[in-house]
Amino acid sequence: MRLANRVRELRARFRLSQHELAEQIEVSRQTIALIERGDYSPSVVIALKMAQLFKEPVEMIFYLEEEQQ
Repeated sequence: MRLANRVRELRARFRLSQHELAEQIEVSRQTIALIERGDYSPSVVIALKMAQLFKEPVEMIFYLEEEQQ
C-alpha cells in the first residue's frame, strides 16, 4: 500500500501556489512538490497543519491505496 493524497486538488481549490502553501505550513516548496507526487510522506505535524489550513480531516487529505502491480 502507498500513501496517496489530495494536496494538489485542495491547493488548487484554495488558489494557492506550492510556494504559498509551503510558507503557510512552514516547509519548503520542494517538500510540497514531493508530497504531491507521492515521493514523500509528511510528518504528522505537517499533515495536521494542512488539515487545519484546508479545513478537512487528515484522512480526507491523506489515504492509503493499493499499489498497482
